[in-house]
Formats: sequence, structure tokens, C-alpha cells
Amino acid sequence: MGKASSNKPYDINENAKARRSAIIGAVFLMGLSAIGPGFLTQTTTFTMQLGASFAFVILFSIILDLGAQLNIWRIITVSNMRGQDIANKVIPGLGYFVSVLVVMGGLAFNIGNVAGAGLGLNVFTGVSVEVGAMISAAIAIAIFLFKEAGRIMDKFIQLAGIVMIFLTLYIVFKSSPPVAEAAYRTFVPDAPLSALVLATVTLVGGTVGGYITFAGAHRLLDAGVHGKNVVKEVSQGSLMGIGVTAVMRIILFLAVLGVISQGVQLAADNPMASVFEHAAGRVGYLFFGVIMWAAAVTSVIGAAYTSVTFLRVFSDKVAKNQNQFIIAFIFISTVVFVSIGRPVEILIFVGALNGLILPLTLGPILFAAYRKDVVGDYKHPIWQTVFGAIVVVIMTVLGVQTLYHYIVG
Repeated sequence: MGKASSNKPYDINENAKARRSAIIGAVFLMGLSAIGPGFLTQTTTFTMQLGASFAFVILFSIILDLGAQLNIWRIITVSNMRGQDIANKVIPGLGYFVSVLVVMGGLAFNIGNVAGAGLGLNVFTGVSVEVGAMISAAIAIAIFLFKEAGRIMDKFIQLAGIVMIFLTLYIVFKSSPPVAEAAYRTFVPDAPLSALVLATVTLVGGTVGGYITFAGAHRLLDAGVHGKNVVKEVSQGSLMGIGVTAVMRIILFLAVLGVISQGVQLAADNPMASVFEHAAGRVGYLFFGVIMWAAAVTSVIGAAYTSVTFLRVFSDKVAKNQNQFIIAFIFISTVVFVSIGRPVEILIFVGALNGLILPLTLGPILFAAYRKDVVGDYKHPIWQTVFGAIVVVIMTVLGVQTLYHYIVG
């Protein structure tokens, strides 16, 4: 149950082209799993609150993201074990506990992702949000009806990511943001420290928290990419995954900053739509719908896929019927949204928990990097361990503070 099996007719590690394709697929799965409705809303809201100083938060969160992903991708692929199985090796039972948290969080956020997909489709087609959600879920489910679901998923997510980035770049061009001010505030923020801390833990939790942390690495195992001989390429892939998320975060931040710097008051109920509409009129509003839909539906896929890879720790039947479980996961998320709506309180609470899931999983992985029964004779770089340990400490402190803030108020 701890080892990933490959039923491919060849060893993908010996096929450079296939290996590169799998790594690119993992890069976009990780990157686009992070870019969901919550990502879009958070980026817009924090830019409104912090202005150009949000650039500092983006830079700091990217550094923390890199420390997490470099370690996680390397150790998972070297060991050929999923995150929950490594956690169980280091602390028996921890993997089961983490899996429950990840699946709960994945399901809660997927309800929001389905809602976001429905909203996006509503904007550029006019169908109701509920109908849009069901159509979007059907598209996501259709991918997993095919035998080559993994490769179809990779290509679909890559295309969606490219579309989102180019459409947002257009809005940046139209909004003419104060780039020099943003560059200056990247290193000299003028916002309150408490606001910067809250924004940082929220961004890190949304980028490498919960299921997102393991999306790319688990995809590599399913594709058959593992072992010491692929460490260099896997490390590059982890950096690229964070890079995809960072690019989208930066250009969306600049688009919002460009609009608010002109003194525009954004609509409180849908600030991101307001940004796009003010920047480019009706076309901008339609672009918002496309971006929201693409971000949401790729996150639906990423959340369902990665959450189900964690369910494998409970039964071998999940591994044998993974696509069916993914389909069920998407179906349940959609039914909950259409029938009772988005559970806002659960989403907020699980959002805070996401920041705590990272140290709970990254910590054991750092210990596992020096366990021969996990990584064999692989030698993990000390600097990466130190980097990862710093991330664990920072995210533990910030995560506890944020959770306390949500609970106590």
C-alpha cells in the first residue's frame, strides 16, 4: 500500500520524452490546483486591503512555498511513497490522521470550486450558477471516464492554465498598474505587520496547504516517475509548479492594483469581476468569467484527484478503482453545492487548518529524508532540510495564530 505501482509497458524513468511530459503535467496540476476561486478572491481582496505592499506578501509566500515543495517532491519521488505513507512510517497513525484532514479539506474546498465553476459559466453563457456547476462537474467527470485519464487531465489543465495567464495579462496591460511602486513595496512594505502575517499564512495555506502540497508529487508517482535518477528533473519541476502559481498571482495582483490605483471603488460582492470590467469593459467581464471557470474546474479536478490519492491509505480498493472514486468525489461535491450551497463556516475553518496541515506533513517528510527504510542510500541536501525546517516553524506559529483568530475572533 505504501509503494506506488506502475502498470506501464515501459519504465518511464528511462524514456526522457515521456518523463518530461509527466513532469510538466505534474507542474500544472500543482500550480492550477492552487489557482481556484479562493486564490482569485484572496488575491483581489488582499490587494484592496494592502495595496502595493501585497507584493511583499507574495514574495515571502513564494519563498516559503519553495521550501515546502522542493523537499516534498524530492522525498516522495525518491522513496516512491505517497505523503501519508511516509507520515505513517515516521509516526505510526499520523498518515491516517493527515489523510482525514486532507480529504475533509479537499471536499469542503471542492464545493467552493464547483460553485466558482458555475459562476464562471454563468458569466459567459447566461446559464444559472447551479446549471453551470453541473455542466462543469460533468466535464471534469468525463475526463476520468477514459483509460488515459491521467494524460487527458494533464493536457486539459495545461491548456486552461495558459488561457488564464494570457487573459489576465491583457487586463494588466489595460489597467496600467504602478509597477515601480509595487517593486519598491516588495521590499519596503508599509502595511501593518498583523495584516501582512494574516495574508502570508493565507497565501501559503492556499498554495501549498492541504491537498495542494501533494498534487504534483503524487501525480508523478502515478505516472511512474520516481527514484534517485530523476531527482534533478523533479526538483526543477517543483520550482516550475510554484512558478506557475506565482506568475498568475503576480499578474492578477498587478491587474487589481492598476484599477484601484485609479481610485475605482470595487463591488464588494464580486471585486474581481469589478476589476476586469473596469479595466476592459464588457470584454473584461467576459474574460473574468472564462478565468473563473478555468480556475475553478481545474481546481475541481486537482482537489478530487489528490484527495483520492490520500484515500488509498485506507484500502487497496481505492488504488484499483481510483478514477471511480474521483468521479464520486466530484459528484458528491456538486450535489452538496446544488442542494445546500456553500458551507461558508466550514470553508473558513478548513482554510485555517490548511496552514497547519503543511507542518504536519512536511515535518515527518524531513525526518524521513534520513531514514534508510524510506529513501535507501539517497543523501538529501542539508540546506534543503534547513530550508524546510524553517518553513515548518514559521507555518506552525503563523498557522496557530490564524486558527486562533478564526476561532476566537
